[in-house]
Amino acid sequence: MNEEVPVPAAPPNPTRWRTYIRNTVYVLVALLIFLFGLELMLSSLEHLGKSAAETIILATSNPFTALFIGLLITAIIQSSTATTSMTVALVASGSLTLESAVPIIMGANVGTTITSTIVSLGFLPRKKEFRRAVAAGTYHDFFNILTVFILFPLEYYFQFLSRLSQSIATAFFNQPVGPVKGFSMLGGGLGAITDWMVNSIGNGFVLIILSLGILFGSILFFRKVLTNLLGFGSPETFQRFFFQSPLKSFSWGVLTTAAIRSSSVTTSLVVPLVAKKVVKLRSAVPFILGANIGTTISAFLAAMVNSNTAISIAIAHFLFNFIGVLIFYPIPGLREIPIQLALGLGRLTLKYRLAGLLYLLLMFFFIPFSLIYFNRDAVRITELTYQRTEHQEKSFFTVITKTYENQTMSSWTEYAGEKNTEPTGIYSVYRKNNVLLINNELFEMNKPGFCHDGEDTQGKFRMCVKEILPEFKTEAQSFQTVFVFEKKFERPELTSTWYYISSPSSLLVRKEKRDTLGQPIEVEELFSVVKK
Repeated sequence: MNEEVPVPAAPPNPTRWRTYIRNTVYVLVALLIFLFGLELMLSSLEHLGKSAAETIILATSNPFTALFIGLLITAIIQSSTATTSMTVALVASGSLTLESAVPIIMGANVGTTITSTIVSLGFLPRKKEFRRAVAAGTYHDFFNILTVFILFPLEYYFQFLSRLSQSIATAFFNQPVGPVKGFSMLGGGLGAITDWMVNSIGNGFVLIILSLGILFGSILFFRKVLTNLLGFGSPETFQRFFFQSPLKSFSWGVLTTAAIRSSSVTTSLVVPLVAKKVVKLRSAVPFILGANIGTTISAFLAAMVNSNTAISIAIAHFLFNFIGVLIFYPIPGLREIPIQLALGLGRLTLKYRLAGLLYLLLMFFFIPFSLIYFNRDAVRITELTYQRTEHQEKSFFTVITKTYENQTMSSWTEYAGEKNTEPTGIYSVYRKNNVLLINNELFEMNKPGFCHDGEDTQGKFRMCVKEILPEFKTEAQSFQTVFVFEKKFERPELTSTWYYISSPSSLLVRKEKRDTLGQPIEVEELFSVVKK
């Protein structure tokens, strides 16, 4: 019986393996450069527009405008993380109500998708790749836009997200747990380089041009190297690792985005893969949806150092994305809607190259800016100067009030010195009919003798209407219909506080702290009023 002689295996081709390894290294380098350019762009845009962004947020006057404010700010600074973190901080400080903040979060979810759309423009020279890139880059847009179309009316008419998130926060979350340090998507090394470049160059426009050059250069390099790499390897290997099943793809999207805290980055990485046909758009969809869930970790981290209300806005951010996934992924018919819209825009760019750029400019800049511009007079700002007298020593402090048209909410920001210093206090003010609420202090404009009981950190107290003055004069001006309230504690050794509040203007015109004998020991009185 003749035994078969085993055929020796073909020796490995060292040239092929060296080329494969070299191209893999090139891909990693291109990816690193891409991330560096992206973080530099985000840092420079945030450096250019962060203070303006906070001012725009504070100018929110109605939910519809707030939606486009969130969109525009996030498109400008290209970071929903920055927008949601600022919003959480403003909600925690009392400058924004939860109901005013939820539409901003919705807009931020749409605005953050601009990054992947910009990345798709890097494939403009090649028609077919550009078509696929635009489809991949705008799927995230259409998913969030459709989710807004469903959830925004529910929030506008029924406060669906704000009430649900507040209930969850009250039921499951307690007090803050501690501070969270800063984070860079590239870690300490390259993140420090971007910080150094931003601080050294200083000019936001120069930084943006530099970062865009690095970003588009890395995309072109990445595309070329990926083409060479696929000549030696199989796209199926890459697809099996990240996109083998919808659950695996979704999990990778959640984990990677939660790790680097930027859905802009993770969804942008999918664009060149779809453009080069390494991954099909339908296979990439679960990854993009997972990234949409993973990005909500940023708001949670920002909220953990703040109040229960701030945690509520973080939960609202999660619920918006999670409900969107539940609507547009499990049901096959609904799942196709954002995919077909993205593919349709991709086909349109095949005929008209500028269609993608026109869509980007209209959707993320022209439309939201126009709507905000036409509502620019919806906020009235007044500067109040108060004189404080304590033990015969006088000092002054400033309060900036923001009153929103057709809104029951306003805000007061107190400054001890110049207005460009840090505020010493921020108060949310609610006025409806004869009820005025300044932070947690309730004033009811009722008949003299009317009282209500309450409790604060000093103990139980009674707030009573002592008298109603038809006119009350200060050094600033004369105020009509001034209610005088006395806040008196059950413990007789505690001081009482007297409030003089003008009902028509909802302004505190005088505040007195009185000793146990009823003598004023500290007086704050409105000194001047300047409307801007």
